Amino acid sequence: MQKKLRSGYTTGTHATAVLVACLSEYFQGVEVDTLRLSLPKKNSATIEVLREKPSLFSTIKVDNDDMDVTKGAKISCALKTNPPKNLKTQTPSLLTIGRVKLYIWAGEGVGVVTKKGLKIEPNYPAINPIPLSMMRENSLEIVEGFEEELHAVFEVENGEEIAKSTANAKVGVLGGISILGTRGIVKPISATAYIDSIEAELGVASAFDESVVVFTLGNSAFDYAQQHYHETSIVEIGNFVYDATARLQNYHFKKLVFITSVAKMSKIAQGFKNTHNRFGSIDLDEVKRWISDAFGVEIEGEFVTLKGLLEVLEVEEAFVKLLSKKALKQFGIWSQELDASYEKLELVTLPHKIVVKEDI
Repeated sequence: MQKKLRSGYTTGTHATAVLVACLSEYFQGVEVDTLRLSLPKKNSATIEVLREKPSLFSTIKVDNDDMDVTKGAKISCALKTNPPKNLKTQTPSLLTIGRVKLYIWAGEGVGVVTKKGLKIEPNYPAINPIPLSMMRENSLEIVEGFEEELHAVFEVENGEEIAKSTANAKVGVLGGISILGTRGIVKPISATAYIDSIEAELGVASAFDESVVVFTLGNSAFDYAQQHYHETSIVEIGNFVYDATARLQNYHFKKLVFITSVAKMSKIAQGFKNTHNRFGSIDLDEVKRWISDAFGVEIEGEFVTLKGLLEVLEVEEAFVKLLSKKALKQFGIWSQELDASYEKLELVTLPHKIVVKEDI
């Protein structure tokens, strides 16, 4: 029997929990250890919290079966009556909850936005709008009837180190992780987090320069792109070729440059929207037919990998150019499906550095 995968909750849900715990103690004199929270889409969550000391609560981000670098992280909130001192330079976000004004600050391990193009303006804490709205909604009844001005400082233990495994530094979120989540729930083995990261990088790239965006698939592709393009224009898309291309509908880049290896480009030429191995392998028989039709070369024998097949091919570079053109055609099909907003498309196939171009 297949193991049932565990869901979890976002950093935004956990941050909401520790804030609500602080407010419950401050306004109602109630010390809580478990909270039932309302989430978007009429969902709910039960989160355990720990009172560290007066006006300071923490929680451990629930473990789950998603590829999530923040699971197990300790997230805390300290509630203060005066503006905090000795924090990184920032402008606090203001939450108006009834007649209570609550200023939200990024403490140790929580990032601050420094570049345009994200959902948050520069110099504000990297706490996204939906987590902030969750905080407001779950606090309304607690602060009802009160009028006060308070300050909430969020911290994530080792958050600056955890952030090194994310795209935060690249998109200009410095000093720690972001407090994220659109639905409050982390679904196991979900692509959502990675695609959200792609979306964030596209926003920053667009704000930097709308003339070109560079998609890279693989470490060699990223290294090549760094040598030829500005880093802010480069977006590492993982295996999400189609999903990343679909996100371009929201922007107005003039040119898309796509860089990857021969093997990944072969998958795209064969119509793979996601090039991860779990979605299938290269059809080597089809590759043989391409070679036969284009060059009149019949390749005998069985091959396990594309690399092995190409090692016996005397016209390898010519084949890679043919392959790139086939991938270009597939991108053209997808561009029509997605009503692509870019005008030019350029594919670079490594290690041969074969370049093909087309106007869309």
